Amino acid sequence: MTRIRGGLGAVSGVRLAGVHAGIKPRKRDLALVTFERPQVCASVVTTNEIKAAPLLVSADHLKRSGSTQRALVCNSGCANAATGERGTRDARATARQTAALLGLTTHEVVVASTGVIGVYLPMDRMQKGLERAVEQLDSGGKSAHDAAEAIMTTDRVPKLAAYAFYRGKKRYVVGGIAKGSGMIAPSMATMLAFIATDLPLSQRAIQRALRAAVEESFNMISVDGDMSTNDAVYAFAPAGHASAPAEFSEALRSVCLDLAYAMVADGEGATKTLTMHVSGARSTAQARTIARAIINSNLVKTALYGEDPNWGRVVSAAGAARAGLDPRAWSLLLNEKLWVERGGIEVLSEAEAHRELEETNVSMELRLGIGSAQATGWCCDISRDYVRINASYRT
Repeated sequence: MTRIRGGLGAVSGVRLAGVHAGIKPRKRDLALVTFERPQVCASVVTTNEIKAAPLLVSADHLKRSGSTQRALVCNSGCANAATGERGTRDARATARQTAALLGLTTHEVVVASTGVIGVYLPMDRMQKGLERAVEQLDSGGKSAHDAAEAIMTTDRVPKLAAYAFYRGKKRYVVGGIAKGSGMIAPSMATMLAFIATDLPLSQRAIQRALRAAVEESFNMISVDGDMSTNDAVYAFAPAGHASAPAEFSEALRSVCLDLAYAMVADGEGATKTLTMHVSGARSTAQARTIARAIINSNLVKTALYGEDPNWGRVVSAAGAARAGLDPRAWSLLLNEKLWVERGGIEVLSEAEAHRELEETNVSMELRLGIGSAQATGWCCDISRDYVRINASYRT
């Protein structure tokens, strides 16, 4: 398996565009992705009980089409969430207009939105933007970069990832683009990600592989602990094999991990990242529960920002998960150095720990000492800039 450039644009048979439709004042705000061949589509969407209209319309389209799709359209600058019947009509109209421009049926189009909640889509601008996007459709990394820019909200950089792998002598690719910088919490409610492969798969096979990859990646990141109304991962493949080969699953996992970590590194106002590894657990579920509790703790995040060697916040968050750890057996490492052992004996001095926390990319390992299972989560710090950005998100 090899990391390659181009993101979603590296996958054969995919054409993309990212244009300025006028939803946002100046930046690209409308992305279009099309496929030369019909695609089976897998999805994992937010667990938020308030789901945006595009999610509901897309779920209906996947059901009606037998999960076979030919295009995806996504706007930024407006979430089209909590917009009632009008929001549903606008999402359906977006799919209908896209289908008409591409010569498809409406149910072959997935729609997605991101941005401010409670605002209606400007449909006149959407129509003109779609026409412009169809004219600019192209393959390759430049088009994928434009599309990745068009789905950004408070993101500072576009997010792309791609890996190539071989089955016998034939080369295949998994590629994706994503957005996510705020409203990010580890419960499949963090972001948008659009992934494709040129390896033929059944819908059941890609759905199973996607769920497994999401559990290790997008469900193990946190910026601020908030769950959005619009988040979704959609993965596309030509119809084919009933089971996903290991090579594909590993490439999909790598794409998801790269995109997920890119979101943490680009977190709103972030200055540092934390890789939190939990080992010695009784089960993977226990390790993930504890890792999520730590990376979702605002006290851990603010201590990270302040380079404050307050290890008590880490273990307190772990215990608050109520996942069954042994309070006498754990030990904590900082950047691979033993920090605290046997349930509370400090090994590193406060000055030494502070120096380690000065690093931009910090790693910790909480060894539970009660088993052999493990899991990893990622988060960023919460800084003063995070408050500034979110205090004036609409204004």
